[in-house]
Amino acid sequence: MSEGGMTVRAAVLPEVGQPVQIQNVQLAAPGHGQARVRVVAAGICHSDLSVVNGTIPQLAPLVLGHEGAGIVEAVGEGVTRIKPGDRVIFNWVPSCGECFFCKDGRPDMCDEAFALMTMGTLPDGTTPFSQVDADGEAEDIYMFSQTSCLAERTVVPETALVPFAEGVPFEVAAITGCAVMTGYGAVMNTAGGVAGRRVAVIGCGGVGLNVIQAAKLDGATRVIALDRDARKLEDARAFGATDVIDTSKVGDPISAVLDLTDGLGADDTFEVVGRPETIQLAYGLTRKAGKVVVVGVASPDQTVELGAFGIPAESKLITGSWYGQAVAGRDLPLILEKYRAGGLKLDELISHRYTLDELPQALEALERGELRRGVVLMGEQP
Repeated sequence: MSEGGMTVRAAVLPEVGQPVQIQNVQLAAPGHGQARVRVVAAGICHSDLSVVNGTIPQLAPLVLGHEGAGIVEAVGEGVTRIKPGDRVIFNWVPSCGECFFCKDGRPDMCDEAFALMTMGTLPDGTTPFSQVDADGEAEDIYMFSQTSCLAERTVVPETALVPFAEGVPFEVAAITGCAVMTGYGAVMNTAGGVAGRRVAVIGCGGVGLNVIQAAKLDGATRVIALDRDARKLEDARAFGATDVIDTSKVGDPISAVLDLTDGLGADDTFEVVGRPETIQLAYGLTRKAGKVVVVGVASPDQTVELGAFGIPAESKLITGSWYGQAVAGRDLPLILEKYRAGGLKLDELISHRYTLDELPQALEALERGELRRGVVLMGEQP
């Protein structure tokens, strides 16, 4: 353990496909441009589950977590934007500011952030987490997206932190860092807004509900929610869906959407599942010259087939939305402003609360589809 380091408890994935373990690990002191954060609340996201089962390829052993909020405890040399005591949200795409995409106004596509997610390290090539193996040797533990906030404390780049104001609960700030930003941003940033348009949303989990409420808030005239889980469709209505379609009971969802849209199809369709068949369904639900926004993350080895003639003949715009096309320092505070003004239901998104020790059971509940959004509360809350 480095000078100034400490022992913390963390959710460790020993190997892909193995059960998550809550272990004592060593956390190094923050280096140049880095900060140590005491995690107060961390969201339980399907992306963490996708890391566990290998849908999102990552190196292991690895400390999970990318959606969270906490308090800065210490900073390394060269840190200028934050200070000890700041309340912060984790930004899981900490952009470099120098690559083509960062300079083009698309920090969500940062080349360095993508590379470091694959490598499981900080920008200097190190990881702050380690453990002692069976032979008594120190072994590095990789990071998830430079955040690894399913731990009592973590060390991250300064660029991975966005301060937020007093008056916002830490658990609300935590889920804003991924579920809310991803769904809200898909509507407002990627689609460019949906005022006066008819919207379809496939998948009504934590991210899908934020697509629904953002579309409603922006003035969509119709918000059609599609899911095969009746409980999730009830949630969809509560968050602003005007119509719901249970795909487990409707033989042809495309016909059902056509019936609700004067035979045209949705102006904008958001796929929030991440499966080839639902992406194809999203394309089919969308009218000619409409927009298809793919938010769900599928496995890298999966493909989607579309009719080649229909691509020009129907002229639908198909695009992805990664992290809601976020500019984190701009968008996260803006979302919380809308929450404080009563425009977004964020407290209501949280359906389950857990301790860190209960995380394995929480991931099982997430896999069964029982959570709108679950959060892990780390120790005593401020």
